[in-house]
Amino acid sequence: MARLSLDPPPTPMNRLVRWYCRRKYGAGLDSLMMTAHHRQVMLSTIRMELSVARWDALDSRLKMLAVMASAHRIGCSWCTDFGYWIAIGEGIDEATIRAVPQWRDSDRFTPLERDVMDYAERASGEVTEVTDELVERIAGQLGTAAMVELAMMVAVENLRSRFNGGLGLTAQGFKDRCELTPA
Repeated sequence: MARLSLDPPPTPMNRLVRWYCRRKYGAGLDSLMMTAHHRQVMLSTIRMELSVARWDALDSRLKMLAVMASAHRIGCSWCTDFGYWIAIGEGIDEATIRAVPQWRDSDRFTPLERDVMDYAERASGEVTEVTDELVERIAGQLGTAAMVELAMMVAVENLRSRFNGGLGLTAQGFKDRCELTPA
């Protein structure tokens, strides 16, 4: 249960943001609606997310796996719910997304994908557990720019997950819109 109201003041900007979210995502985003209580925070968040969406040094599948691994490590149900919906939209199959929390025991992932999720989990811990060898291995395969993007993407997901968790935001039902109906 959200710790603050999900109904920010009905300013023209807040109404526009809610309308846009409903049109693009089918619902108002609780996370964004929470920021709407503070106009500067909301506008900064929107600018940041628009910038992050343009980053392209890291393969989108690797980026999504890193985001999901980080959100799972932190325990943000809102982020895993929304991330599941985004991943399905990007063409990642349902079984792969569901396997992310148990990536170590799954045969669905390549060695590089495992390294990326390992990095995301380690960098999302209470104390940075990232090793030089892990970074060198990933950067050796992806290049420096992609490694920097991976590190920042994990940091961004930490920001999102910790904001949502701190304010009590939980799954909003995005994943349910992706479920396959039984034949």
